[in-house]
Amino acid sequence: MRYTILKSSDDGFLGRLLTGLQAVLDLHGHIRADADDPDLGLAIQVADPAEPRPFRRQSRGTFVVTIMEGEDGDNLLQRAYPYLVRTLSNLLVYVTDTGGRRTLHFVTPELGHYQVGYDAAEESAFFEEVYRRLKPLAQSRFVLDNIFEPDLPRELWDGNETTRALAEAGRRLAALDLLPAPFPLDQYLSPRDLRHLKLLYGIGGLSYGNLSARHEGDTFWMSASGIDKSQMEVVGRDILLVKGYDPERQAMILSVAADREPRRVSVDAIEHWMIYREHPEVGAIIHIHAWMDGVPSTEINYPCGTYELATSVAELVRRAPDPAAAVIGLKNHGLTITGRSLDDIFERIEGRVQRQVPMV
Repeated sequence: MRYTILKSSDDGFLGRLLTGLQAVLDLHGHIRADADDPDLGLAIQVADPAEPRPFRRQSRGTFVVTIMEGEDGDNLLQRAYPYLVRTLSNLLVYVTDTGGRRTLHFVTPELGHYQVGYDAAEESAFFEEVYRRLKPLAQSRFVLDNIFEPDLPRELWDGNETTRALAEAGRRLAALDLLPAPFPLDQYLSPRDLRHLKLLYGIGGLSYGNLSARHEGDTFWMSASGIDKSQMEVVGRDILLVKGYDPERQAMILSVAADREPRRVSVDAIEHWMIYREHPEVGAIIHIHAWMDGVPSTEINYPCGTYELATSVAELVRRAPDPAAAVIGLKNHGLTITGRSLDDIFERIEGRVQRQVPMV
């Protein structure tokens, strides 16, 4: 992975922190690059709490880590989380100093909160632990791009029985009252920042989560990205037919109608594609930002929409006693649930779903 660190003029702790991060990234084989490199995978920047600014990505595939110093004490997440939003970051490292002891607080968009304490006597171990926290970002590859091929058969332009079942499943998902998020954003963001978050991340109504159903062979219908799942009305716009994956372009291939402008498919399409291709008995998949007790979970919280997360989930589905009835936890994120049909999934999860995702 190619990375850049935007150096701070700070000669104090943040300066030493950035120097150590560069050394540990180099040690693990990551390649230094310029900030405007189109293939940049990871950007690390320092932000001023008085004037937090986002890093200007040249590619949607660039992950951004923002580091800033702040005050310790109660309600740390309420103070730190808005900076994650304002800097458009995938991860915020909020550095506190309590009586001369510094602590790095790792804050994620899902309100994950991890801590790593700095010990000058164990500096090597400290930077290895920090790298372990950054590794999911440093080694991940987004699958965000879509290849739209206007070859959807005319008889499917208005959908079929499967797309109508998918639209009904979206309404049932809304009725579970799990969306839009499994954490109380209004407790962490001002109304202004909440509007900013929705704008930045394309959150419109019940946009969190996604659902799909098999069409023919390995092809499947899936909800579009950033839409209200209770109002999936237009085939080729709100519901899309996924027919393949192009590994060279790291893009999903969609079959679309020639008479309408398609939206992008959900970022989890790569995960669903892997599962449908390997397990012919799987007829439907639902992803929700919620939890169930006693489910196997991924060990690393790779970002949503990455090839690595998809691979981790697919491996756990493969290990399940019945891959067509699997419930897989995505660490600090939510659940992916397979079924022989959409109805089958809803029957199995009814009364068992918890709104809060445990953060570890």
